[in-house]
Amino acid sequence: MQTSRAASPGDDRRAQAEALLARYPDLSQSEIDDLRRWFGKEATALETAMLAGDEHLGGPYQQFRKDHLDRLSALEKGIAGAVGALLIGGLAALAIML
Repeated sequence: MQTSRAASPGDDRRAQAEALLARYPDLSQSEIDDLRRWFGKEATALETAMLAGDEHLGGPYQQFRKDHLDRLSALEKGIAGAVGALLIGGLAALAIML
């Protein structure tokens, strides 16, 4: 019994992401933004794992991840600073009360 699977739009997007990663770091800013969007909103955990483990794309993926995905955004840094300040303030207030 032969089974066939119709190509889905997700397959096309994954192929597009693979083609971009194969050219990394020689990408335009819009292509980098497109890859960031794909990894952040469209890629499944399985697709990401397959890219990371790919013999030819693993290296470019790791470099792209280091350069563009693993960094904290300004908003995330601000939130972390605010939470840290609240914790320090709370601990200082608690110390004064004791």
